[in-house]
Amino acid sequence: MTGFLKKRLILMILALVFLLSVTGIGLAQQLGAPDLPEEQKQVKNIIMMIPDGMGVSHVTLTRWYKGGELLAMDQIACGLVRTHASDSAITDSAPAATVMATGHKSHTGFIGTLPDVANMPGLDPIKPGEERRPVATILEAAKLKGLATGLVATSQIPHATPAGFSAHYPNRNEYELLIEQQVYNNIDVVLGGGYEYLEKRKDKENLVAVLRKRGYDYITTRDELSKIKGSKVWGMFAPVDLAYDFDRPIHEPTLAEMTKCALEILSKDPDGFFLMVEGSKIDWAAHANDPVGIVSDVIAFDHAVKTALDFAFQDGNTAVIVAADHFTGGMSIGNLDKNYDIQHISAFLDPLTKAKVTGEGLEKKLNSDRTNIVEVMEEFFGIEDLTEEEIQAIAAAKAGTINEVVGPIISRRALLGWTSHGHTGNDVVLYMYHPKGYRYYGVIDNADINKYMQEVLDIDLTETTKRLFVRAYDAYTVKGASLAVDSKDPENPVLVITKGKTQIKLPVNKNIALVGGKEIHLTGVVVYTGEFNEFDINKWYVSQEAIDLIE
Repeated sequence: MTGFLKKRLILMILALVFLLSVTGIGLAQQLGAPDLPEEQKQVKNIIMMIPDGMGVSHVTLTRWYKGGELLAMDQIACGLVRTHASDSAITDSAPAATVMATGHKSHTGFIGTLPDVANMPGLDPIKPGEERRPVATILEAAKLKGLATGLVATSQIPHATPAGFSAHYPNRNEYELLIEQQVYNNIDVVLGGGYEYLEKRKDKENLVAVLRKRGYDYITTRDELSKIKGSKVWGMFAPVDLAYDFDRPIHEPTLAEMTKCALEILSKDPDGFFLMVEGSKIDWAAHANDPVGIVSDVIAFDHAVKTALDFAFQDGNTAVIVAADHFTGGMSIGNLDKNYDIQHISAFLDPLTKAKVTGEGLEKKLNSDRTNIVEVMEEFFGIEDLTEEEIQAIAAAKAGTINEVVGPIISRRALLGWTSHGHTGNDVVLYMYHPKGYRYYGVIDNADINKYMQEVLDIDLTETTKRLFVRAYDAYTVKGASLAVDSKDPENPVLVITKGKTQIKLPVNKNIALVGGKEIHLTGVVVYTGEFNEFDINKWYVSQEAIDLIE
């Protein structure tokens, strides 16, 4: 190498080192975090915020919609998150929530359990017999440590993301089962939608009565939320999901209001708290390719982020993490229309700013026979040039799917492109705040989010799993006990443990043991991960506390 080339190489290396130093990201930190003493990493509180399905293009569009101003979350952006599942490059919300909550990647549709297969690059295979094993969540571990815990969402509470932090079953669609586990998991604050899963149940159980018996204030309106005084509250503000923020009725609270209320209650616990907040319907709007719904709920989510950051900045002992579970819809700002790339930003925004409701909200403006389509689209979407084909498409849409028709109609006029009505395998943005600057940088895996939460709360989820989810058959038979399933009521099966004159009854999805007519509250819920039409004695999991009831 000539002297000139050596000199040039040295200058390039020095320039690179300088660049990395001024950006605050050293080579050793690009895939990790600053090297701080353990005591400086730890905080009392974590606020985990998940804008479901939100991609970079959703944030960019929302920023332009708001006049180009930065969002609250922009100030803490620090990296990217890889989002793949255990056996696929594309994840859905159930395994995505599961990995952030437990540290374990899982399979599509699985909530709080290991998958059947883990074959993506870099993953260890699932050990035989460990398939569908429940694994402890960061919320459950925080609760065992004495912290207050909370869930906030705009979806129904047993939906994939909130369920992934608080329940365990390999089928995300079993809402009644999942919410029963949530009720018996002793979460301090739960705010969102889904009261029909508490009140209209196949098993005929009265879960609202259970909540009240356990000391919860059960509320259903925004006004009640503003007046809450207790330390334990379940707020269910819609039969299923809450409305998009642009469509929100007056009796439903905003996501920011629910976040603020949760923080006011949880922060009273001197030991600290863990709170998960989800902007659920960003994802739903993206599935429908509805850009108005996306803008609506990204703005609402960002208001909740500001609420969380304002609290954290003042508190000085709170970490805030914001990360989507995946990117939905594959939206692009710009499509294949001629001259899209030389358009002023107003060409993209004007069709959106004219909209007064989302695609979902528009459906409620149509009359029963949909003869007012032209008038409604003009009044609420500002569209005066509907084609006959578009009119017919709206008229023919099934109830509950109007947004899937009008979303693309407005997208074409706003020059927005879409690649999918489903999820994509793209990375998503990582946002983090820590009072002492301890946050991850660069490209991380979604499992690393869980690793970070364990670090800063000084929690060991491996040990928590051993405490909460022991395979009942293995542990009881070692003690000489026999096991049977009482399924006389198939909606409410009970695991029955017998040894000599001692009999223990463990109802599924509850934290209850019945011993000699006495009800004992356990540290964790009883979980069954098999099929309910043919019970497998090997798929029951109970807490170590339940095991210790047998001598």
